[in-house]
Amino acid sequence: MAAVADQDMMRIESLIFDKKAHGRPHQYYQNQTREENSRSGSAKAIVGNTTKQHSKITYLITTMELSRMSRLRSQVTKLVPLLIVVALLSQRGAESRKARRLDSFEYNAISCRAHSASITDFGGVGDGKTSNTKAFKDAINQLSQYSSDGGAQLYVPAGKWLTGSFNLISHFTLYLHKDAFLLASQDLNEWPVIKPLPSYGRGRDAAAGRYTSLIFGTNLTDVIVTGDNGTIDGQGALWWQQFHKGKLKYTRPYLIEFMYTDNIQISSLTLLNSPSWNVHPVYSSNILVQGITIIAPVTSPNTDGINPDSCTNTRIEDCYIVSGDDCVAVKSGWDEYGIAYGMPTKQLVIRRLTCISPYSATIALGSEMSGGIQDVRAEDIKAINTESGVRIKTAVGRGGYVKDIYVRGMTMHTMKWAFWMTGNYGSHADNHYDPKALPVIQGINYRDIVADNVSMAARLEGISGDPFTGICIANATIGMAAKHKKVPWTCADIGGMTSGVTPPPCELLPDQGPEKIRACDFPTESLPIDMVEMKKCTYRINYL
Repeated sequence: MAAVADQDMMRIESLIFDKKAHGRPHQYYQNQTREENSRSGSAKAIVGNTTKQHSKITYLITTMELSRMSRLRSQVTKLVPLLIVVALLSQRGAESRKARRLDSFEYNAISCRAHSASITDFGGVGDGKTSNTKAFKDAINQLSQYSSDGGAQLYVPAGKWLTGSFNLISHFTLYLHKDAFLLASQDLNEWPVIKPLPSYGRGRDAAAGRYTSLIFGTNLTDVIVTGDNGTIDGQGALWWQQFHKGKLKYTRPYLIEFMYTDNIQISSLTLLNSPSWNVHPVYSSNILVQGITIIAPVTSPNTDGINPDSCTNTRIEDCYIVSGDDCVAVKSGWDEYGIAYGMPTKQLVIRRLTCISPYSATIALGSEMSGGIQDVRAEDIKAINTESGVRIKTAVGRGGYVKDIYVRGMTMHTMKWAFWMTGNYGSHADNHYDPKALPVIQGINYRDIVADNVSMAARLEGISGDPFTGICIANATIGMAAKHKKVPWTCADIGGMTSGVTPPPCELLPDQGPEKIRACDFPTESLPIDMVEMKKCTYRINYL
């Protein structure tokens, strides 16, 4: 009888001191509310489990009282208050979980932040109608106090967040939930006007200034715009209409632009319908653009995908772009203004890029290249229904240079040109350019290229008296379309060599035989941007 009583007491204790909770009382469930949801059940589950446990305890106590009332009366009497306490604690735990829930998620970034907040903490309303420009500005202003204290991150939850332009700060992360839509305002009053870029001398759409980009920053260090594939929609149709009608007083805004900034990450986002260029780092260094999807109508004007401009040490990878202009356009200033500013784009890596752009290039070098472009490495590139593969655009008066360009592992399907270089692009900033400022184009390397359904293999046109030299094309198979041009190659004012190229190239690019199939260089040493190590960062969300 004593053995039976001891067993029953152990069963009661096992219910009060849940073995799954490693011997701790049911207050464990209350404490568990301070942890992540993934480690605890819902409040309803807790209440339900607690109720079942109380029923079992009551049944056991009743049975024991019938069989051994005298022996256990004192123990049960001591136990009842404990059961009441357990019930109260469990109820409080459930109420606590209803009142407060804690979620968290992880993401990869160049830097993690010590402080965090949500746009809703600053009055943000994600209904797609209410302007959140002030909320974003207030949030960033408030979080700026942490720039020198571990940095801060601003979380944008699910919703449609209408906003005009706002500026980011140093040591800052803007994070978009997968169901967050940042919608660009249609109210021009929410787009401040700033001066033209000094290396351009004027705006691109109009001679005056330019509208500030939607997400903007200047003279920053360590800034991140990322998310779980959240969306930034530029709602560009209004801007495109104004552009076509010639009614713009200032140059259209971009979606994301950073100036004079070091250590930039733009990743894991979807960008839609930009008024003009999508991503524009300028006069900046140490830039990572990763996992970006960019989509705009293929007839939309100047909706370039990613445009590194007078930047050093940049990596663009794992991006998918459908655009009305070049998917990636490498730039460094315009005519006499770019020459005077003298800041090249160099040390650029582009890899695993997919591009669809029927009227432009997969990768364009220029035409604004007056500050110089050097050491560009592109590999594992796919172009579909795109006008050209890698295109070099320049003109008399540009000055500057494009040299040490390396492309390998490029696949193209349905193209107008596989290779295109032109020294007669035109489009000057003004009439004050120097006609004696001739660009230098040399050291252009392509290898391991496959293309099909191509109208014309190449159009390579240098400048009379200023030929493009050091062109190397090897191991390239260009499948011509059924209605291709009769002459697949046109060449003028160029020089170089080929090896293993089909169809046979022009005489200015003589075939050096199969032994030169690996002649076109591709550097083996890594650039500093490839040495960047990503960190695993955590964001915790409080629901009050």
